[in-house]
Amino acid sequence: MTHPSTPAWTGPRWIAHRGAGKLAPENTLAAFRLGASLGWRAYECDVKLSADGVPFLLHDATLARTLASGLGLEPTLSPDTVAGSLPWSRLARLDAGAWHGRLYAGEAPPTLEAIARWCLANRLALNVEIKPTPGEEVRTGAVVAAAVQRLWTDAVAAGDAAWPLLSSFRPESLAAALQDAPGLPRALLLDSLWDDCLGVAERLGCGAVVLNHQLVDGPQAIDDLHARGMQALVYTVNDADRAATLLAWGIDAVITDAVDRFVPD
Repeated sequence: MTHPSTPAWTGPRWIAHRGAGKLAPENTLAAFRLGASLGWRAYECDVKLSADGVPFLLHDATLARTLASGLGLEPTLSPDTVAGSLPWSRLARLDAGAWHGRLYAGEAPPTLEAIARWCLANRLALNVEIKPTPGEEVRTGAVVAAAVQRLWTDAVAAGDAAWPLLSSFRPESLAAALQDAPGLPRALLLDSLWDDCLGVAERLGCGAVVLNHQLVDGPQAIDDLHARGMQALVYTVNDADRAATLLAWGIDAVITDAVDRFVPD
């Protein structure tokens, strides 16, 4: 069954990747604040679930890359610990900033609710990538969609905010989001053009696809998506000439780490 497409991205066409790209520890409030200080009005972040079902920001499955600093305070944990296996009470005590430098040591991993309240208070747009722990695709899609609907409903109803865009590489997560919150905008993330991927996006009622920018080799690829009634967004574009080319071809939004080099319009 094909579901009617929901609206896709209604925010600015420049989106800051994981908060402020690589200038601050990704997926933290510090990164979002730094992006805002540089004039950015739209952000992308990764959201997964703690063991007890709290949506929080983290890209990787394990603690190793961004949450392992300071594990001496948590001697029963190792860098290879799966983050989603821990309750929020333990995750909240981890250090999400020290890996990036002393300036950010002690920065806590934020919940989706904390990011939502910050974005709403500052009238900023958000693309929430549903990034499930392997095996938790359906549960994560459902819980994140329900949380987004709860957190944004009043502001959207008052005309003070637009719904975030829910995106995921995992069709199962998007299907669960569709089931639990059918009115939220959805987008399928693609790092390759696998068989029938655009058909899957259509059947999920996606209003957009978010493509690895290297998959876009000309304006026809964008035109084809527009003809299907879907927007075309791209990640992660850090080269100015490449960004200019994609915008000239008609891309709808660009996700970038280069928040200190591009001037968002």
